[in-house]
Amino acid sequence: MHTPFKVLLISALFTTGVLLQGCSDNSDEEEPITQSEPTSDEREGATETISTERTSAPADAKVSILSPEDGASVASPVTVEFGLEGMEVAKAGTGQENTGHHHLLVDLDQLPPMDAPLPSTDQVIHFGGGQTSTELKLEPGDHTLQLLLGDSMHVPHKPPVMSEKVTITVE
Repeated sequence: MHTPFKVLLISALFTTGVLLQGCSDNSDEEEPITQSEPTSDEREGATETISTERTSAPADAKVSILSPEDGASVASPVTVEFGLEGMEVAKAGTGQENTGHHHLLVDLDQLPPMDAPLPSTDQVIHFGGGQTSTELKLEPGDHTLQLLLGDSMHVPHKPPVMSEKVTITVE
């Protein structure tokens, strides 16, 4: 029989592809949990096929990009500051009610699935440490930035807590 911690650990293993090993004072001997190297099909878009129950967000929760402003001309690296109202920022894995962490969508034309952990790519940048700002190195030209809050397991809330898209020009 699996303890709740082991079930959570197994769930984290499948959603993040990361194996964490810990100690237990359980006297029951069990086989260690192992994971083989994922195939290229499993690596590409693996989180898009895992459906997860979504965490509720307060109806008045709002996330915004405080800077740069929409239409701004900036130099690289670009300092991006995040704002959040109606909820609190917490590190990934925290699981407290009315909390989440930021994900910055860069030059993303189509939103990722809202019922699965957000993928970690160059266009979907995770801030699971609870960060509220970042510096981005961007090539000269027009770029779009948008924030999407994720719950403790990187799944967007229901309803999604998402900012307006900001367009900037990097000179």
